[in-house]
Amino acid sequence: MRAAITRSLLDSFASVALALLGLLALLGAGGCALTGGPGTIHRVDVCVYGATSAGVVAAIHAAREGRSVVLLDCDDWIGGLTTSGLGATDVGNKEAIGGLSREFYQRLRRHYERPEAWTRQKREEFRGRGHRKGEDAVWTFEPSVAQVTFAEMLAEANVEPVEFRIARRHGVVKDGPRILAIRSERGVAVEAKMFLDCSYEGDLLAAAGCEFVVGREGNAQYGETLNGVQVKNSKYHQFVTGVDPYVAPGDPSSGLLPGIDPQGPGVEGAADHRVQAYCFRICATDHPDNRVPWPKPAGYDPQDYELLLRHFEAGAKVAPWHPVRMPNRKTDSNNNRAVSTDYIGANYDYPTADYETRAAIVAEHKRYQQGLHWTLANSPRVPEKIREQFNRFGLAADEFVEHGNWPPLLYIREARRLVGHEVVTESHCMSRVVAPNPVGMGAYAMDSHNTQRYVDEHGHVRNEGDVQVKVPGPYGVPYGALVPQQKHATNLLVPVCVSATHIAFGSVRMEPVFMLLAHSAAIAAGIAIDEDLMVQDVPFDRLEKKLIAAGQILRVQ
Repeated sequence: MRAAITRSLLDSFASVALALLGLLALLGAGGCALTGGPGTIHRVDVCVYGATSAGVVAAIHAAREGRSVVLLDCDDWIGGLTTSGLGATDVGNKEAIGGLSREFYQRLRRHYERPEAWTRQKREEFRGRGHRKGEDAVWTFEPSVAQVTFAEMLAEANVEPVEFRIARRHGVVKDGPRILAIRSERGVAVEAKMFLDCSYEGDLLAAAGCEFVVGREGNAQYGETLNGVQVKNSKYHQFVTGVDPYVAPGDPSSGLLPGIDPQGPGVEGAADHRVQAYCFRICATDHPDNRVPWPKPAGYDPQDYELLLRHFEAGAKVAPWHPVRMPNRKTDSNNNRAVSTDYIGANYDYPTADYETRAAIVAEHKRYQQGLHWTLANSPRVPEKIREQFNRFGLAADEFVEHGNWPPLLYIREARRLVGHEVVTESHCMSRVVAPNPVGMGAYAMDSHNTQRYVDEHGHVRNEGDVQVKVPGPYGVPYGALVPQQKHATNLLVPVCVSATHIAFGSVRMEPVFMLLAHSAAIAAGIAIDEDLMVQDVPFDRLEKKLIAAGQILRVQ
């Protein structure tokens, strides 16, 4: 099965005509208000779609350059996963992080240098990454502190995010491959010279008719070894031997337990449609004055956790989560072991789904993960030591207060990926291919979470898809990976859903890398505006000079 899913430039000639007529009506309405009803239009130099960490950085740079910019918030949350619980920054080689991305982490360091920042523990008691003497940036932090830091940076740049979700029909108006305007669900339009898609889902690039991929390519497509179905490499976060997959143990006629794919696992190394699992990065605490008990969700179904309990009964002894300590006795808690916070197999439809379907998928992930924590704290089938551990913790009462102390954003580890001017592959990550035109560097391991559960030849349940392979060192991400094919869009840059294979994206997809790529994209957009160029024609020698002047790291010796 081919993993590629392509979109035509627009649905048909008729839809182009209708969209252009709609734009003419909007232009006739005039005005430049940020809000308003159908017919309102806002004209700017740079339009940034998606107020993720990358979107915030891109908008700040454009504003600092003196350009008119609008930052469109499509998630009702500013800062993406950086402010939604992912405080244990996956950074790899810290020397590869420069520009505005590093400035953000340096500002966090300055916050934690203030004695009043330490409200629930002493500063000298915490030994998280970046908090030791002599370091200039911190990589472990509380969500609320990241949120305030981004808010301060936006305010300094006089950028106020605007709620805006692109219309799924006729959301982009184009003249050939050039985007003229984008339209929201409410009919508000933004006309810009340059557009940046900084969303996790790639909704703008898709609406603009750019080619994209969902799922895993086969190894043969780009000469890789770690892409496609990965049974042999799935050694971590794996079941112990002997966990029965059937509703009635030993009876295949009783059906499979929830979450087990009857079609799996597929051919080793072959392409498929499956997407690595998502989860929420919860902020927990063991401080008794700041701890909220684990909630039992409405619709709790014990059968969803039968595999978890059977895994313990088969001999698993480790608590299935990974709580990394944050300041003030909080955590960033990630997936760990065979059955954990990743809701494996429940996200395949998410990348291209409509907004209503996505909301339902997010709600199901929340129900599952809240039920998981409640089960670990309360089920008598959970080993006593693990129950004790989970009952020492709870949600942090001073985080995500307006969201019931639960992170507002699901961790969309991977959705659409652009098929652009260049494609980052395993060979780039392993430094077998060196990008001649780097606009930033990746340095983290090629990291894919599991994508499916299946029944093996022995009749036992197994996970598939987990890959964790270190890269030999920082590697350059080419400018062409941010650039769509010229026939599809000439004034759009994509610094988040970059043009990369599944396994290469597993290394690129780190929040500081998204930020530094967005910074570089905003610089390239400025050159394209000033010289009236297509993004494909931005001269790299000019771009490189501006990137270096902005503090970007393009090579590490």
